Amino acid sequence: MIFGSPYRKVIETQLDLFEREHADVVDEVRARLDAYNRAERDEAEELYGDYVDAAETGTELLADLRDHYASTLADPDRYLRDFDRAVKRRLPQFGLEIENR
Repeated sequence: MIFGSPYRKVIETQLDLFEREHADVVDEVRARLDAYNRAERDEAEELYGDYVDAAETGTELLADLRDHYASTLADPDRYLRDFDRAVKRRLPQFGLEIENR
């Protein structure tokens, strides 16, 4: 996780909540990535697009969670960096674009 961060516990709790509340999204991303990895060449492009779409859904949900909490902070910069870093480590399938949201 993010050792030394003043937001460590908050972020851990938020990611725990995300994984519980949106288990269907996490499972869908895994399933779509598995399907892409098993696909024949002629199916791969479409299946990769399905994976990207599912990952974007999760990324948006995480960004909304992050941004909502950040809006309560006087100086959210450290929290935003730490949250994005934690997502990249714990849920890498959603971490590729999190800082761009």
